[in-house]
Amino acid sequence: MVSFLLIVLLSAGEKVVEVRHTSVAPKIDGIMEDTWFAADSAGEFIQARPYEKSSPTEQTVVHLLQDESDLYIAFKCYTHNSRPVVCLGANEDYITLYIDPMRSKAIGYYFTVNISGAIDDGMVLDDGRTRDGIWDGVWFQSARIFDDYYIIEIKIPFKSIRYKKDLNEWGINFERFIAQKQETDYWTEVPLLEGNLISKYYGVLRNINPRAVGYYFEIYPEGYVRYDKYYDTEAKLKPSGSLNIKWDITPHTTLNTTVFPDFAQIESDPYTLNLSRYPIYLSERRPFFIEGSDIFRFSQMGTGTNFKPLRIFYTRKIGKSINNDLVPLIGGLKLTSKTEDLSFGLLGAWTDSLKYDTSNTEPSRRFGIFRVKKRFLTNSDLGFLFSGTMVNKDDYNYAFGLDGIYRRGYNQIALQTAFSDRNRKNGWALASGYSLFWKSFAFVSNIEIVADSFDVNDIGYVPWSGRKTFDFYNAYWKSYPKGILRDWSIGPGIKIIKEAGLNDWSKIIYFGMWPSFRNGWDFYCNIYAGPYYEADTNYLYRGIRAEFWRELARIEYGFGGYYYYGYNYNRGFLAYQGSNWLWCEYSIAPRVRVSVSSDLWVEWDTTKTICGITPEITPRVELTLTKDMNFSFFNELVLTTPRADIDSTQIFSNRIGFLFSWNFRPKSWIYVAFNDYRWQNSEGSLQFQNRIGAIKIKYLIYF
Repeated sequence: MVSFLLIVLLSAGEKVVEVRHTSVAPKIDGIMEDTWFAADSAGEFIQARPYEKSSPTEQTVVHLLQDESDLYIAFKCYTHNSRPVVCLGANEDYITLYIDPMRSKAIGYYFTVNISGAIDDGMVLDDGRTRDGIWDGVWFQSARIFDDYYIIEIKIPFKSIRYKKDLNEWGINFERFIAQKQETDYWTEVPLLEGNLISKYYGVLRNINPRAVGYYFEIYPEGYVRYDKYYDTEAKLKPSGSLNIKWDITPHTTLNTTVFPDFAQIESDPYTLNLSRYPIYLSERRPFFIEGSDIFRFSQMGTGTNFKPLRIFYTRKIGKSINNDLVPLIGGLKLTSKTEDLSFGLLGAWTDSLKYDTSNTEPSRRFGIFRVKKRFLTNSDLGFLFSGTMVNKDDYNYAFGLDGIYRRGYNQIALQTAFSDRNRKNGWALASGYSLFWKSFAFVSNIEIVADSFDVNDIGYVPWSGRKTFDFYNAYWKSYPKGILRDWSIGPGIKIIKEAGLNDWSKIIYFGMWPSFRNGWDFYCNIYAGPYYEADTNYLYRGIRAEFWRELARIEYGFGGYYYYGYNYNRGFLAYQGSNWLWCEYSIAPRVRVSVSSDLWVEWDTTKTICGITPEITPRVELTLTKDMNFSFFNELVLTTPRADIDSTQIFSNRIGFLFSWNFRPKSWIYVAFNDYRWQNSEGSLQFQNRIGAIKIKYLIYF
């Protein structure tokens, strides 16, 4: 009994690896020279998938060194029992390094290197529950394959990351993925239920001692030539340039500025048939707003929960698109800082006016955002966020809010509240949620109350003013150490909604199940039913949503559908409607990847007769010339089928485009892009709408 308790205590302790100082910097070439023999090493990985807590099928050893300016990591991955999958652009073998340089136990970095040499990097947020691939750092790597193992070497300049000065211990973890077996191994044990939480499942990197001194500048001059042709105007060829500057004032404080940036979107947002009453939320694509975006948002609870944070700052409102024209952005300034337990950000931007038709003009605007967040109890947060925009003293919109989240392992409780003022119209909103796990039961909730007068239309994304939502879900969860079934969850939920302007409450009961299989298949299904009140209509809402997906070494695919009886805001009546989706990606050759994504919307009328079918299909071909050079071509085709008459199907719109990108040095790119868009005119034929082409060069100068 004593021996058993001793084993449990030892296994529960933190794993520790020491980084040793070297006077001879290793050469990053995929070959481990004698310098590495002096390094400490981390081994004894633990399998997370497909057999949780089991020994890995292959051995992995990681070595670490540092000098005054850089951190060096070498992965030696043995391949005695599996043949590594090497396929640029595919689901190939890879390793990932995770570090927490602030020892914050809430925010960190990840660095992924595929066996082909392709890379990915970014930040892990919300204690590891959210991964943000926006961050783009300067670092170096090399991969080389031998007979029964492969080597991946990494060099990370300390100036590239934010770290706490005089802190000699960082949080760290290592991951290895074996594509042939769809196996994921970690250095520290990572449970299937909780995932790779920074606060619980990172080990310790001891004796780290960054000595990089001086200021770190990144200067981004950009030059581009843009070709624009619209159906009612002459073609324009416009050469131009912009300047972006990044200054790391301290290891955790950064200043960014941009002047006359080219933020035109060569590849437009994907087509979506919106049948709901609310606008579609669009993800951000512009580098200036993407970098550091984790600061300028309320805390999130991560995937697997129903919680929706209040979005009182929405970057797509700055330089927004109006009638396919972008409001010009004159410039922007951003100051961000992250320490072990405090982060803050300031953002300012100025847009020019835009005349978008003969009688309407979008005025010039100024934008300002301030955010501060304090960490407590290891990885819980309290924060304040202000966002505002102004044309003049009579035309403005601002909002401010408070948010807090308590985290302890899987368990989380969040509370957010916000107040708005739009041209002297004041309002408030509240959002709250929890995600709790007790024994084998999960309890999840989402509560959102938005006052009728709450309005952040010019600066945020909370379009459901006046709506109140209460959503509760309980589930039983179980995992299996062996067999075809890896884990599954099943349980009921209830959603209570009161739409704006109505007195009656809608009450939807739903039941969900989610099995996950060891052969790569995942599946979920939800069934909904209950009385609903909206658009001055009372009816029995019913619906079903299901989705399947699978991930293998060279192919990934998924399909699903959502069918329900509800109000069709696109046509203005109550009827059945549904959507289907399908996606597939397949590597037909080591450097060639083909994919297709497709959506199909089906609408019925009040007599239960199909009144319209709208298919959308986007095939894409991606050619990976080298690990740094890519070419992709796509064709987005949208069709319309009146009623269910397949013979009457017509092309509604067609968009074709290609993009060539070459990452010829760290954070330096050459782009060549083209986009042609046409839609159906009154005669039923495709009419040219616009054509955009661009050649763009981004060159990083850093010191």
